[in-house]
This record gives sequence, structure tokens and C-alpha cells, in this order.
Amino acid sequence: MIAAISILLVIIIVGGILNPSKKEFAWFMNLKRPAWLNFERFIPLIWIFIYGCFYFSALAAWYKSWNPFIMLLYLILLLLVQSYTLVMCKQRKIKTGTLIAFAGWLWGGILLTQVIQISIISAVLLIPFLLWSPIGTLVTWQMQKIN
Repeated sequence: MIAAISILLVIIIVGGILNPSKKEFAWFMNLKRPAWLNFERFIPLIWIFIYGCFYFSALAAWYKSWNPFIMLLYLILLLLVQSYTLVMCKQRKIKTGTLIAFAGWLWGGILLTQVIQISIISAVLLIPFLLWSPIGTLVTWQMQKIN
């Protein structure tokens, strides 16, 4: 129970700390999007689902391994994913977001190779992020071209 609460608190705290201000986020929201991006209203729901998967993946990995190093790998992925919008908005550089998104996907792949040895369930729960991340990276890369 303590692990479940601790992991959830870390996700909430990191998410709360690594958010851009309303003014910074307004800059991001005013950027042009690719014409094919017709599902943007669903992106928050997709991320809620992905964060739920992160949570249960980390929890399953912890209960299988009790390995703090694995939790550090999850934390690094969480920091990369959460810093995407914050850093891009603070710097007002879409390219930065593209690079962070790609780095997050690579790190997610590294994490997958580590947790698959511990828990198949944990590995499977990382797949939604690994499938979604290239789409987000592509959107950001396309935004770079049109803004």
C-alpha cells in the first residue's frame, strides 16, 4: 500500500511541478497544428490512460523486484515526458520539444528492456506510451515546420 501511494504521489508531484504557466502554455496552444491532426481533443484522455499505464507498470515492477534502480528508470521517463511541454514553452522552441519527445521514446524503450525481465505485465503496460510517443513526436516535428 505504501508503494502504491508513493508512486502515485511522485507522478502527481512531478506532474504538478513540471507544468508550464498559463501564459507559457497559451503560446503553445496558439501554434499551428498539422491539418491531419483532427483528434487533438482526445489527447488529454490518451495521456490520462498512458499515465495510468505508467502507474500500474511501475507498481507491478516494484512488487516483482523491489529494485530502487528500476524506480529510478521510471522516474527519469516521467521527468522526460513531463518536461516536454514545460521546456518547449519556456524556451519557445518547438525543436526542443521534438528532441525531448524523441528522447522520452528512446528512454521508454530502454525501460521496457529492463522491466520485461522482471514483469511481463509491466512491459505490456509501457506499450501504449511507446506507441503514442512517436505520434506525439511526429506532431511536434510537423509543428516545427509550419510555425
